[in-house]
Amino acid sequence: MTRMKRFRDFWPYYLQEHARPGTRALHYAGTSLVVALVAAAPFAGRWWMAAALPLVGYGFAWAGHSLIERNRPATFRYPFWSLRADFVMWYRFLTGHMGRDLARAGVRADGTVDPALRVSA
Repeated sequence: MTRMKRFRDFWPYYLQEHARPGTRALHYAGTSLVVALVAAAPFAGRWWMAAALPLVGYGFAWAGHSLIERNRPATFRYPFWSLRADFVMWYRFLTGHMGRDLARAGVRADGTVDPALRVSA
């Protein structure tokens, strides 16, 4: 296995590892809660909320990988790109661009991946 050297090469792989809509939905929920906690912490004066960030973000994501996608999260091999991709995916979802990105990565609506476009990491 060769290591990816650019985020743009990692992105299609990341999307393929999140092919099922339920997995992406759990990621969106976790990322949304992380953003809400970050926004609320200064106003609430509850700085302990920062400790909840990894639990909330990764908890939802890893549940999706374990229960729905049934794969190993990319976080373990590409931790920083994975974190970046979580926020990119969340932003692309909010702005309505995920469908196009998924199609380019070979992710089908039924949650399968076109074998001809499969990326291995």
